[in-house]
Amino acid sequence: MRDSGSAPRFSFPTVRLRPGIGGHFGLAMLAGLALVAGLGGAGMSGGFVGWIAALGLFILLGAFVAGRMRRFYPHPRLGACNVVTLLRLALTCAMIPPLLAHQPGGWMVALLAFGAMLLDGMDGWLARRSGLASAFGARFDIEADAALALVLSLHAVAAGVGIATLLLGVMRYVFVAAGWIWPWLAAPLAPSLRRKLICVAQLSVLVLLQLPALPPVLSSLLAWTAILGLTWSFGTDVARLWRART
Repeated sequence: MRDSGSAPRFSFPTVRLRPGIGGHFGLAMLAGLALVAGLGGAGMSGGFVGWIAALGLFILLGAFVAGRMRRFYPHPRLGACNVVTLLRLALTCAMIPPLLAHQPGGWMVALLAFGAMLLDGMDGWLARRSGLASAFGARFDIEADAALALVLSLHAVAAGVGIATLLLGVMRYVFVAAGWIWPWLAAPLAPSLRRKLICVAQLSVLVLLQLPALPPVLSSLLAWTAILGLTWSFGTDVARLWRART
């Protein structure tokens, strides 16, 4: 997404990025694929099917990101910020093999999720520092968080934390889908510190729920605390959008 000159173009089927972005995006995709292949294959022991599924999912997500970037990304350089967000998606995909192999949660999943959370604190800072902040980058960051939350919630449910924990992963997708039915829900929201803090708390709880040493009572308490906090946050946004719908 940002560079000046003659870097080679990188193309997915029917997706072509501008010179200076495509080549760097292609290299970032290769790095992400290597990360998924290494962690999802040898390190996670999730089986061949899970390994292929993780690689395929990352390629599909990368193709989707490339297409949106081609349409909406305003800068001439890719920048480290978008590379970091793409690598966060790679870490999320690397958690798919153990889930499909019926080996949910555990220390390795928790470690990968914690690494993805640390990177989450970097991409926005890098974007602002390099002058590459954009609405596309902000949306890319949000969707990477949502994907991580969904995969971690699936791990937690499969590990026996409770089916209600799935709400921590699907609530944002339900909100977005509701915006297709009621357009006033799709109106832009002002930046909110409350929203950011709830997101951090949500992901932190989901990481903790992967730990095998966590007592079941504490797991349930943390999960329901996060569910109530997330419900309150979305409810606050829905109420504001309802009042401003005209």
